[in-house]
Amino acid sequence: MTRSLRAIALASFALASPALAQVGPFSSVTNIGSGVEAIHFQWKQVAGDVSITAQVEQPGSRTKALAGPMLRAVLDPDSPFACVVVQDDGHLALAFRRTAAGPVAEVPLAATAPATVKLSRHGAVISLEAGKPGAPLQPAAALTVALPDEAYAGLAASSNTRARSFRTATLEEDGIVAAADRAVESTLETVDIDSGERRIVYRALQHFEAPNWTPDGRSLVFNSGGKIYSISVSGGAPQLIPTGEVRCNNDHGISPDGKWLAISGSLPRGQSQIFVVPIAGGEPRLVTPRMPSYWHGWSPDGKTLAYCASRDGEYDVYTIPVEGGVERRLTTAKGLDDGPEYSPSGSLIYFNSVRSGLMRIWAMDKDGANQRMISQGPEAADWFAHFSPDGKWIAYISYDKSVEGHPANKDVVLNLARADGSSPRRLVTLFGGQGTMNVPSWSPDGTRFAFVSYRLVKKR
Repeated sequence: MTRSLRAIALASFALASPALAQVGPFSSVTNIGSGVEAIHFQWKQVAGDVSITAQVEQPGSRTKALAGPMLRAVLDPDSPFACVVVQDDGHLALAFRRTAAGPVAEVPLAATAPATVKLSRHGAVISLEAGKPGAPLQPAAALTVALPDEAYAGLAASSNTRARSFRTATLEEDGIVAAADRAVESTLETVDIDSGERRIVYRALQHFEAPNWTPDGRSLVFNSGGKIYSISVSGGAPQLIPTGEVRCNNDHGISPDGKWLAISGSLPRGQSQIFVVPIAGGEPRLVTPRMPSYWHGWSPDGKTLAYCASRDGEYDVYTIPVEGGVERRLTTAKGLDDGPEYSPSGSLIYFNSVRSGLMRIWAMDKDGANQRMISQGPEAADWFAHFSPDGKWIAYISYDKSVEGHPANKDVVLNLARADGSSPRRLVTLFGGQGTMNVPSWSPDGTRFAFVSYRLVKKR
């Protein structure tokens, strides 16, 4: 039975429609509330990029409730949409439907009500930020939902939500933004393994990638514009790490003793090779004269480097002494083998391989023997497994199984799984891919890891 709802209390939300517009019955969204629910939606028709910020309260009932900002394609009940949901335990979720009359899905979040939330649209990317009232907003989730240029933005509540579900709310509009007028916004973040809470370290309208965590736990190292930078984990301004004439890419990492930095990059008119420099920077020393070669792992004793390289048109996993010498090929399967990383014990190397027909995480002994698949759970394109310091866990990035390679600007998730290959736990849902988490990025104490998320926003 469709039920009605009292008017929602709005303190400062400037809307074109003077009255509540009820969108219901919303019978296809039965996972937001029990049974067939009506929702009330106070809306404004908007064009292009938009953000809605509101303080969301805990619903009065002890059931799941729709209570927060919403973006909708149209006012039909089966419309594509994205909105904030409050779970029965107070945790927030980002609910969405990508196609008309299609399935509804939810991304559970670490944030809890009461909270300030900001639901934004930048092109096809819907992002949600959240924080306790009065605290800085932190990223919560991002994914693509293709809404038309003309859409609806507002506040929505299901019928099991108490009358005063929102406090102050604001709407910001950037309008329709042409692709040429967009810039990459990169956000260097950390995520807590236990709670799932995310925290911004550095955000800028420029492209940067691939954080490493220093062994002392104080700094992160990343690349941008062909150069390497360090930044305090607590934030601040990035500091350049000089690497001579090498134009660095996103495959770099710090030696176990914290004294050296392995970098992949190219000299003028060359392809990617592997070099090492002192951690504070200096003149690079060439390790691999053959090219292209892309660093991915240090052995725990700091004596050997593992990397991906193309030889005679085949990409495989190789190792080489850090002082240089003859490289050793460890994989021979047809197709791409990439992303090798040593286990903390040094006895294993994990890598990702497409040999099964789908990119998955694999393991082998350090000499290349006993190669076997580690990935479990639903089919996905899995890349770049990184070991926790105690060797018990791996974090890796997953694309939809339809995605080939590891391109930028895609819906991806960061997964956490036991190193023996247990079904993964989704820890972060974001817009990213290439550059998000290519290289080892765990904190030394194993409680967090670092990554980069992206949005394509209007140039300022």
